[in-house]
Amino acid sequence: MIMLVHKSKKKTGDGSISFPDLQCWNPQTSVATIIAEINGERINCRIKISELKKKFPLVADDPMKSITKHRKEIVKVSKIIIEKNRFEKDGSIKIELEDLTQLL
Repeated sequence: MIMLVHKSKKKTGDGSISFPDLQCWNPQTSVATIIAEINGERINCRIKISELKKKFPLVADDPMKSITKHRKEIVKVSKIIIEKNRFEKDGSIKIELEDLTQLL
């Protein structure tokens, strides 16, 4: 499997982190992803449904409804992880229960 890391050689912009309304669900891996953007580059912020279930009750057994309902908290945690440079090898970040518990 080929992994691509999306890193810019040339830095532009002010370095602020934004979270456009982009999210997806992968039923094969049971992982939800929201998108962060820094200087026009996207970062996948991933959370396993098992981690989400431990902190928040599922909304009608629909992972994406749960992500939408708890998006504010997930965005806060994602921003902290990005600011701490806790990137995976593929350039994404992984949100774990400990991250959600420490913030909330």
